[in-house]
Amino acid sequence: MATGYQTLADGVEASGEFVDRRSRFIAQLRHVSSESEAEAFIAEVRARHHDARHNVPAWILSDGRERCSDDGEPQRTSGMPTLEVLRGEGLADVCCVVTRYFGGTLLGPGGLVRAYTAATQEAVAAARADGLVVEMTLVTKVVVQIPYSAYDRVVRLVSDAGGKVKDSLFAEDVQLTCAFRAGDEERFVAAMRELANGEELCRVGDPSFAEF
Repeated sequence: MATGYQTLADGVEASGEFVDRRSRFIAQLRHVSSESEAEAFIAEVRARHHDARHNVPAWILSDGRERCSDDGEPQRTSGMPTLEVLRGEGLADVCCVVTRYFGGTLLGPGGLVRAYTAATQEAVAAARADGLVVEMTLVTKVVVQIPYSAYDRVVRLVSDAGGKVKDSLFAEDVQLTCAFRAGDEERFVAAMRELANGEELCRVGDPSFAEF
């Protein structure tokens, strides 16, 4: 299982444009977390550019599912090149729709591949330049209940294991919610077991992808 991937920040959109012989190729890129979100974005772009000749979609999810369409362009000249850029950039949970306004001159299969590739690359480059690309890491959360007297020492143990304290709840005891890159939590859990003379104080969650 992959331990990380890059995606677009939620709630933002990046775009890039490429022009060849008066044909305009406008790539629009957005974060999606499901097939239904991808389809909704594709429908949104098609409505936005209802007067365009083609709206070519490609999406890839972090679970490995992916899809693309040539939307009326010659086979494998548009959707697949767009998808290949997303793959090559290490992106997942993203959807890209490239809108083409026809300029009156046929570009041929090679020209189309270059144009759809270039537009998508422009959108990804714009996203990176604007700081919209985020790193998702396989993270394990650990919740631990400790007395106040152990707080400082446990926070140090979290840091020593490469983790971060994400939340602290102060009541009769202190409840810490900590996050570790998957696998790193084992060192912390072992240190806590030693600190508590063999007692299990940690509740370890299942790994999931999150910003770390």
